[in-house]
Amino acid sequence: MRYLALAADYDGTLATAGTVGHATIEAMERLVASGRKLIVVSGRVLPELLDVFPQISLCERVVAENGAVLYRPASKKITLLAPAPLPAFVEELRRRGVQHLSIGHSIVATRVPYETVVLDVIRDLGLELRIIFNKGAVMVLAPGVNKATGLAAALKQLGLSPHNIAAIGDGENDHAMLTYSGYAVAVANAVPMLKETADRTTGGNHGTGVSELIDDMVENDLRVHEQSVSRHQILLGKRENGNDLTLHPARQNLLLAGTSGSGKSTLATGLLERLGERGYQLCVIDPEGDYENFPQATILGTAQAGPASLRFSPP
Repeated sequence: MRYLALAADYDGTLATAGTVGHATIEAMERLVASGRKLIVVSGRVLPELLDVFPQISLCERVVAENGAVLYRPASKKITLLAPAPLPAFVEELRRRGVQHLSIGHSIVATRVPYETVVLDVIRDLGLELRIIFNKGAVMVLAPGVNKATGLAAALKQLGLSPHNIAAIGDGENDHAMLTYSGYAVAVANAVPMLKETADRTTGGNHGTGVSELIDDMVENDLRVHEQSVSRHQILLGKRENGNDLTLHPARQNLLLAGTSGSGKSTLATGLLERLGERGYQLCVIDPEGDYENFPQATILGTAQAGPASLRFSPP
């Protein structure tokens, strides 16, 4: 199984008008029953999300506040991933008449058209903050905090790689999460630019689109759909006709054969370097010590002596 988890936005993706439909809940239950994990990644503050999403226990992790808060439903543990907003910033927003304010552990949110006032306050107070838009919502966070950084923190806790994650969303603030994930999906009601970022757009809107993706994950591990995804392929060289020769790192096997001195080790080293650059973990069985100086290697044993028995603790 390649795709071990689904990262899903809440509003506009799982939920319609703030509520997740019964058919979508059943699809999420099928996902969890298949041995996969569900991670909800939302721009909402955590208390709001807990109020509107009673099935949150289906989630292995929840990323709230657009990447600033990580929540574990099983233990109710909250991990803050960004600093709290300055009281002076919030007070000045209120003084200048900004409405629809929502204050979280780290996020300050309002709605259009107050983004101009927010920007003026950031400038006047000399703060280093970032404004993120999402279908009329205006979110203010510390620089470098987004759904991708929050998802990365969740995956680190779970011991998962982004290469094993499918992600689905609908809004401007989902770009980072989709780009970070191994397979990126936009629901049919997503903003046009997100559809351009995604590897695929669902046929259905909102939860219907999520159910469509879950069915494909459970039934065939996305083997059919990911064949058309080229962004993760590793470039090996050029064919005689000038077209690129690429390798899909997860669905193909490669045999290097040739006479001694023909360059097999050099080619293999180049391939390993490219896989490492893409964040893949590698296991090389190297009886002759050809890769002892590979910079990303953790070497177990030598050409003269095999590796000792090792015992790894679970993450």
